[in-house]
Amino acid sequence: MGKVLIIGAGGVGRVVAYKCAKNSSVFTEIMLASRTKSKCDDIAADIKKDVGVSIQTAKVDADVVPELVKLINSFRPDIVINVALPYQDLTIMDACLETKVNYLDTANYEPKEEAKFEYSWQWAYQEKFKAAGLTAVLGCGFDPGATGVFTSYAAKHYFDEIHYLDIVDCNAGDHGKAFATNFNPEINIREVTQEGKFFEDGKWKITKPHEIGKDINYPNIGPMKSYLIYHEELESLVKNFPTMKRARFWMTFSDNYLTHLRVILNIGMGSIEPINYNGMEIVPLQFLKAVLPDPGDLGENYKGETSIGCRVRGLKNGAEKTYYVYNNCKHPDAYRETKAQGVSYTTGVPAMIGAKLVLEGKWGGAGVFNVEQFNPDPFMEEMNKQGLPWHELHDVDLEMD
Repeated sequence: MGKVLIIGAGGVGRVVAYKCAKNSSVFTEIMLASRTKSKCDDIAADIKKDVGVSIQTAKVDADVVPELVKLINSFRPDIVINVALPYQDLTIMDACLETKVNYLDTANYEPKEEAKFEYSWQWAYQEKFKAAGLTAVLGCGFDPGATGVFTSYAAKHYFDEIHYLDIVDCNAGDHGKAFATNFNPEINIREVTQEGKFFEDGKWKITKPHEIGKDINYPNIGPMKSYLIYHEELESLVKNFPTMKRARFWMTFSDNYLTHLRVILNIGMGSIEPINYNGMEIVPLQFLKAVLPDPGDLGENYKGETSIGCRVRGLKNGAEKTYYVYNNCKHPDAYRETKAQGVSYTTGVPAMIGAKLVLEGKWGGAGVFNVEQFNPDPFMEEMNKQGLPWHELHDVDLEMD
């Protein structure tokens, strides 16, 4: 069906490569590339052993457009799946435009010098991708990604108007470490320590980090303290579903995690401002990343599960309706299949699904798209087939004020 180039060999890249290999009738040739080729080689060896599919590997610096262009031109993929760092979204998009290749990522661009999550930089590529006749799919992980598809599915099948949306993200797993992040520490810490933000009555409202928290019951898990934070899919969802009166995002954090986070910030290790150390310029947060556990190594002993979903309230035929759609993913199951933990799995599987739908012609068009702009039905069907089965509850108490 087509050739795929995967850029990024962390936990998510591992999952994407595994799942592409397991769908080799669609992904007929697979290349995995990153700055550290040995990581790609290790993943390729595991896939060959577990799946029986050979994939190619390469070294590339995703910050350098000419390097990306050279690699893309030599392999000639039909789509590039970007699971590198969010700082590198624009360079990879530039390379895709220059080489006339479709693009897909899992997280929106943010500048390296500022913890700011905003789609404006990538939405600005709309006319360029449209003129080139190429498809760019933004935010096709789980959140963002599956959560946007969940919302679109709800709007298509169950609601005339969506008024209230709460995205709820719970990780009830235990990796056995004193402190570790579930994906790139630099990105994770920047994300969860910024100000909270939610949409209400036509405007954005700002909160202090972790200022608003409440217990939320998660299926098969029970009550977990969840905190209102800002997450990028809110920006596109309120744009694409203009009947929304309020949209919020909630994520669970343990007291232990928040205590470590406060200490990291209080002693300056969360800073992204360069400092001089023994005549060398270093960024404290990047140094911290180097000494924290690698998220890709957490899977083997990870217990418990994740639960991520959308709680929706609105109108159908003039009557109020509630709807809850979610997926639970067990860390041990994810590790058995891909040697990665559940957070990487829930991000990587949707990325593969989105790329599969583009290659099959079920998603597409010229321009830059968020996932909720496509038909949700084939994506939802693939989730059930590819290891992320979803469940839905109708007209239940959503627990959301």
